[in-house]
Amino acid sequence: MMVSDSIGDFLNRIRNAQKARFDKVDIPASRIKANLCRILKEEGYIKNYKFIRDDKQGILRVNIKYGEGRDGALVGAKRISKSGRRIYVGHEDIPRVMNGMGISIISTSKGVMTDRQARKEGVGGEVLCAVW
Repeated sequence: MMVSDSIGDFLNRIRNAQKARFDKVDIPASRIKANLCRILKEEGYIKNYKFIRDDKQGILRVNIKYGEGRDGALVGAKRISKSGRRIYVGHEDIPRVMNGMGISIISTSKGVMTDRQARKEGVGGEVLCAVW
C-alpha cells in the first residue's frame, strides 16, 4: 500500500487505535516517525514505543496511553504542513495549540522539537502537526 502522507497516516493510526481501545499499534518505521514518537512520549501522549527490525524498513510499535475511565491521552491531532502545501514559520510566529494546552511539532535545522523547545532555542522551521 502506497501512502502519500506518512505523518498524517501515523497520526491517524494512533487515533484509530485509541478509539478502538487497542493497547498497541504497529506503524511502518521512518526516522521522522521515530522522532514524533519520542516527542509524544516525552509530552505524555503515548506510553512507550519500540523499534522492531524486519527485512524491510522496520516497525514502530506504539503503546497507547489511557487515562481515567479508559479515555485516551491523545484527544486530537491535526496535520498542519502537508505534501501539497508546506507551512514554515519563524521562531516569533510559532503557533500555540489550544492556548498552550497542546503542542506543535516542528522540524527545524536543529532537529524535530516541540513549539516550546523551538521558541527557547530561537529557531523556526516547518510546522508538521499539532497535538492536544
